[in-house]
Amino acid sequence: MKQLSVVSCQLSVVSCQKRIFTTLFLLITVNCSLLTVFAQDETPNAIIAPAPPPLKIISKEEKKQLEEQIDIKKRTKLSLVLMEQRLKEAETLYSREQYREMFDKLGSFQALVDNTLDFLKQNDNGRGKVLNNFKRFEMSLRAFLPRLELIRRELPTQFEPYVRNLAKYVRDARSKAVEPFFDNSIVKDN
Repeated sequence: MKQLSVVSCQLSVVSCQKRIFTTLFLLITVNCSLLTVFAQDETPNAIIAPAPPPLKIISKEEKKQLEEQIDIKKRTKLSLVLMEQRLKEAETLYSREQYREMFDKLGSFQALVDNTLDFLKQNDNGRGKVLNNFKRFEMSLRAFLPRLELIRRELPTQFEPYVRNLAKYVRDARSKAVEPFFDNSIVKDN
């Protein structure tokens, strides 16, 4: 009987040790889990919504200046000067970290790109004069792209998508400006 009681006592000690070990293991696991939860930032890195794109608007003065120019070459040059001004203003505002105002200037820049491309397409009658202006326009757009990429590179994340899309838009405008050079009226099929 004594043996039986010693064996049962040993079993109860082993079962007590198992219970203590299991309880300690669970406490340590829960404690580590809580430490992990509390160690995380209080404000999670939420996805920041992109800023809405700016309005593509040409000012009344600029529109008046453009409409007064009847000559295709002068109008194209004026458009390029206005685009250059808008891009310089956007770069200045970018360096001052005034991103909303920069967006407005880039919206005007995009409107001028649209306006110039539409004007050249409307006046495209296959003559060399218009083709020279398409070439001038395309070369200027090519020079604007690296400047847009420099702006885009360091922008806060909510402003970056529009500038990336604007750079893509300018690349597409360059392609459209080159298309008339490969028209059937210029390159004859043999």
